[in-house]
Amino acid sequence: MEGRIIVAIVAAMAIVSCTEVQEHTAPAIYDRDSASVMTSYGVNTLVSDSGVIKYRIVTERWDVNTVRQPSRWTFEKGVFFEQFDEKFHTEAYIQADTAWYYDQKKLWHLRGRVRIRNVNGLLYESQELFWDGLRHELYSNVFSKVTTPERTLQGTYFLSDERMTHYTVSNSKGSFTTESMEQKDEKQNTPPDTSQVEVPMRPQATKHAKTTDVER
Repeated sequence: MEGRIIVAIVAAMAIVSCTEVQEHTAPAIYDRDSASVMTSYGVNTLVSDSGVIKYRIVTERWDVNTVRQPSRWTFEKGVFFEQFDEKFHTEAYIQADTAWYYDQKKLWHLRGRVRIRNVNGLLYESQELFWDGLRHELYSNVFSKVTTPERTLQGTYFLSDERMTHYTVSNSKGSFTTESMEQKDEKQNTPPDTSQVEVPMRPQATKHAKTTDVER
């Protein structure tokens, strides 16, 4: 009798063990593409190109990722940098709320309250700007505003050299200073009637297609 009881208990335990829920866990997944190989905080550094100091970068956070394609530097907390000439004189300053630099392409992508001021007093304002270091030019396909001591231009497309001394603004309207208008009117022997004019533009340059593999 005692033996039958023991057999019954063992059988019951076997049934319970077979009906227990087994938890299956998979190994942790590490997204190496999203992990930066370097993260720096409170950055204030000089950057050289071909052995010559060209820029000063100031940012709250700087992430470098060489695994993602294309590889990039990320400035999610904003960036401010100065551009120097060969004699280390400041040529311009640039700032933006967010920026990406694709080091292999030498391409900057600036977004959010982009501001540029050069040594001639020109001020550029937009919400997005690309800086191509291989072609040595700046361009934007969104609304841009250019203000100089003589005039103000606004347009939906902007193209310029790196020093912003030669630039094109398409589909634009602009305002000139009263002095400039009076000088123009004196040449035409007609009295000035307004300070607002439609700015004649040269034929628009071919737009730069945004790089399709650039991730934001």
